[in-house]
Amino acid sequence: MNLDKLILKASHNIEAFSTQRGEVTRNDNYSQWNLCDYTGDDAMRVLDARMTLCQQLDIDLDHLIMPRQTHSTNVRVIDQSFMNASIEAQDEMLEGVDALVCSLPSVCIGVNTADCVPIVLADSRHGIIAVAHAGWRGTVGQIAKKTVEMMCQLGANASDIIVAMGPSICGDCFEVGDEVVKEFEQAGFDISSIMHRNATTGKAHINLQEANHQVLIAAGIKQENITLPAHCSRCESDSYFSARRLGINSGRTFTGILMHN
Repeated sequence: MNLDKLILKASHNIEAFSTQRGEVTRNDNYSQWNLCDYTGDDAMRVLDARMTLCQQLDIDLDHLIMPRQTHSTNVRVIDQSFMNASIEAQDEMLEGVDALVCSLPSVCIGVNTADCVPIVLADSRHGIIAVAHAGWRGTVGQIAKKTVEMMCQLGANASDIIVAMGPSICGDCFEVGDEVVKEFEQAGFDISSIMHRNATTGKAHINLQEANHQVLIAAGIKQENITLPAHCSRCESDSYFSARRLGINSGRTFTGILMHN
């Protein structure tokens, strides 16, 4: 499985990455590596992908934690009590969650995306990591800010947090209706800095990556500690899953982060 290493400046024992699709089979919207189990893929193929990743990361399968995302702004702490809970209890705690925070070593937390912005965060000084899934609804709800706040509640310092965003849809590709633009305006975003209109179609386009960048800056993250995405999921749909290209019944790119012992 090919992994894109996400750059987390000044982090030593912390690894962050996004998966690549691998060998793509035409007319197979889940090929090759998909770790998400609720978008219609074969369960055994999903399990195989998860096991392959865990082998690469040298962690146990039960140390790979991902939520059942619903475009919420709910943040869940993954602590020892969570790890000690039954599988059924864990599933319940992960339902309707779109961001995870953790201070345990050798536990990989991650989110699944297919155009939305995956955000990894780390305070290596205090040993706290996090990951968030920011679609337009989560961005409007400032899930990145809420994730930073939860990290700080656990002892992190916003000025020490380093951030990277994974493959996600670029502003040129993310066409939205005017009702979405209005949501951003009502949430207080500077529309002129995150939205433009296509000269040919007149349609609005939102830069979700820049919008989340602004949310992070407002949350106290230093400009120099934020790395923006290097890839657009829609432009590069042979490398990363894109719901805009493939439809919602397709695989998802997994973006994860973990602390090594």
